[in-house]
Amino acid sequence: MEQYKQEFIEFMVESDVLKFGEFTLKSGRKSPFFMNAGAYVTGTQLGKLGEYYAKAIHDTYGLDFDVLFGPAYKGIPLSVAATMAISRLYGKDIRYCSNRKEAKDHGDTGLLLGSRLKDGDRVVIIEDVTTSGKSIEETFPIIKAQADVEVKGLMVSLNRMEVGKGGMVSALDEIKELYGFDASAIVTMEEVVEYLYNRKCQGKVIIDDTLKAAIDAYYEQYGVK
Repeated sequence: MEQYKQEFIEFMVESDVLKFGEFTLKSGRKSPFFMNAGAYVTGTQLGKLGEYYAKAIHDTYGLDFDVLFGPAYKGIPLSVAATMAISRLYGKDIRYCSNRKEAKDHGDTGLLLGSRLKDGDRVVIIEDVTTSGKSIEETFPIIKAQADVEVKGLMVSLNRMEVGKGGMVSALDEIKELYGFDASAIVTMEEVVEYLYNRKCQGKVIIDDTLKAAIDAYYEQYGVK
């Protein structure tokens, strides 16, 4: 596993973004882990987060694209942080773009924040996590309605590796099948478990045998086969 992925897993735990215990998800599923990207609140955290995204985007999609699109609301700071990190790490100026929940009819009018989308733009979408693919269902038509762009792919921070709405493959694989573009993550939950199992982080073992058994049982029921 790449060094930045190991660091990112520890970073999620230290930032209290990735938690373990017992959580009820929006879907109603009882999960032994939960991720909340809204817990990244400091300048230092956002700076580091942008760098992890930048490295994963670079490794997955290269730098041959024009715009990083972050869907409202959580995608807005992600797109800003990652475009800054791409500039700092790789010397490439990527434009950032996000959408508003409602179009603005005065001043800076329209549905978009940041850069406008232009015909021929190559776009990478950036999000925190995708469980069901619902956000892309809303975001993709917005992007395509603005200009004739090519969506190169989606990058999320964590692939939960659960079955999507269709109940057969993961949400990220469903996105690939439905929209025809790639979908990837900085790390997968499998990599998280592999790295943290019986390993100390912040002075304590995060995933012990009991929690590992709970995670295994969860994936027996909801994981991709």
